[in-house]
Amino acid sequence: MISESVEPVYPPKPSPGDRVAVISPSSGLPGLFPLPHELGLRRLKEEFGLDPVEYPATRKMGSTPRERADDIHAAFADPTVKAVIASIGGDDQITVLPYLDRELIRAHPKPFFGYSDNTSLLAFLWQCGVVGYHGSSVMCELGRPGAMAPLTADSLRAALFTSGPYELRPADRFRDIDLPWDDPESFAGEPPTEPAGGWHWHRPERVVEGRSWGGELEILSWHLMADREIAPDPSAYDGCVLFLETSEELMSAEHVFRILRTMGERGLLRRFPALLMGRPKTWSFARPLDAEAKAAHAREQREAVLRALETYAPETMAVFDVDLGHTDPQVVIPYGGTVRVDGPARRVTVTY
Repeated sequence: MISESVEPVYPPKPSPGDRVAVISPSSGLPGLFPLPHELGLRRLKEEFGLDPVEYPATRKMGSTPRERADDIHAAFADPTVKAVIASIGGDDQITVLPYLDRELIRAHPKPFFGYSDNTSLLAFLWQCGVVGYHGSSVMCELGRPGAMAPLTADSLRAALFTSGPYELRPADRFRDIDLPWDDPESFAGEPPTEPAGGWHWHRPERVVEGRSWGGELEILSWHLMADREIAPDPSAYDGCVLFLETSEELMSAEHVFRILRTMGERGLLRRFPALLMGRPKTWSFARPLDAEAKAAHAREQREAVLRALETYAPETMAVFDVDLGHTDPQVVIPYGGTVRVDGPARRVTVTY
């Protein structure tokens, strides 16, 4: 584990023409759904000018934690590879972490992009003192039907190639309903979108600037249970900006509250003076909610978060429906990097 005094390191950025690793630290879904994966690879080449390199487990369903750890090590250790991008998420990346070589990662810091189950690797990098990037997977954002959402592409381009402040802005419209990845017709045109409604602020009386920490809420709950990649001293998070998101599994509002309650009982929530809460996913193939049920799910989740804050962190400022995590478009959040939340000006600025 790192000490509280260690300053996070921003890894060197790639340049157009550089090689980037494409790995599957969680699930080998590119092997089952090649259409969005190969579209994402083409966009990395044609729109971002990068040379994607796949590793042995990238398209392998059922790969072992050791095999996935080997791919991570190979990607970080290769001096010709300048960034690492996850193909997709999953649900068991926490089992990969015990196989990772912290000293190798520290010695070869590189920008890593991913979200969802990749919260595990991002939290690992945080503990190594390496800034990661929460957002942009090959299959979802780069492999989006139609074209990449402009807000997504702009944020990813800035995070990949530039250093310095980048002001986030709310989307005008967003997509919540997914299309089947095994149907070529899904990629024939633009997917349907709906009005986004802007951000919603809670206690926006001050300005908070700090190092960021967080990710997908359910993945963080597993880390809390396993005591994995959680700083042993909660004061390590003092002054940090918390950011959270929920997945397409559509966890109930009560489940959200219970996880946040656990963080509160552990003494974590009150450490964060600001929270960025991602726009909740409200539709899935397993639960295709109608408009009324979608609105209720989002409203109830926000109420659950506010209830937890009222109980455990009443002074914390919060911004809801930020375009991070399982939403489209999606902005990249530096994991362990600097985030500035300006309540009076209603502005959020990240440092890439």
